[in-house]
Amino acid sequence: MAALTGLAPDPYRSGYRIVEVDRGRFASLPDEALAPLGLAPGMTLEPAVLARLHTLADAEAAQRAALRMLALRSHARVELGRRLLRKQHPPAAVTEAIAALERRGLLDDRVFAERYAAVRARRGLGPARLLRALLAQGVERATAEQALRAGIAAEEIDVCAEARRFAARRLPALARFTPPERRRRLVAYLQRRGYAAADAQIVARELCPNF
Repeated sequence: MAALTGLAPDPYRSGYRIVEVDRGRFASLPDEALAPLGLAPGMTLEPAVLARLHTLADAEAAQRAALRMLALRSHARVELGRRLLRKQHPPAAVTEAIAALERRGLLDDRVFAERYAAVRARRGLGPARLLRALLAQGVERATAEQALRAGIAAEEIDVCAEARRFAARRLPALARFTPPERRRRLVAYLQRRGYAAADAQIVARELCPNF
C-alpha cells in the first residue's frame, strides 16, 4: 500500500498542505478537505483514502485551470465546464470545481450575462443575437432574458439608436443597389446582427426615405 510520507503547510498558499505519497509530491490540497481524513505522516493509506486524495487532487487541478481561464475573461458556468472537459479534466472534478467557484462568488451566470450583453450591445449586436449567444453558452433562458434587459438598461443603451448607428455605417456599401434592394439588404443586415424586424424596418425607412 501507499504511504503518506509528508504533510506540510504550503508556503505559497495559505490554508493548504503539500501532500507527499511514497516520498513524492502528490498535491497541494486545502486543509478543510484534508481534515476529515485524519492524515498523519508515516501512515499507510487505505485504498479508499488514497482514492479520496486523488479525487481532491483532480478537483483542485480543475479549479486552478478554471481560475486561469477566468483570469483571461469571464465565462458562463456551462461553457466553463465544457472547456475544462475539453482539457481532459474528469467530469466529477469539473462539477466540484464549478460548484466551488460558485460558492466563492467567482462564477455567476447572471452577472456574466449582464456584462456580456452590455459590452456587445455597444458593438452593434441586437437583443436576439445576444440572447442566442448566451443560450449557446449554457445560460438558462430566464436568466439570459432578465440579464439581457438589465445589462442594456444599466448602460442606458438605446437599441434603436445602436441599430441606426451601425446601419448608417453599412449604407455606403449598398450605394450600388436600387433603393428597394438597398432597403431590403439593410433590413437583412440588421436582422443578422440580432435586431428585431420591426426595428430594422424603422431604421431602413429613416435612412432610405426616397423610394
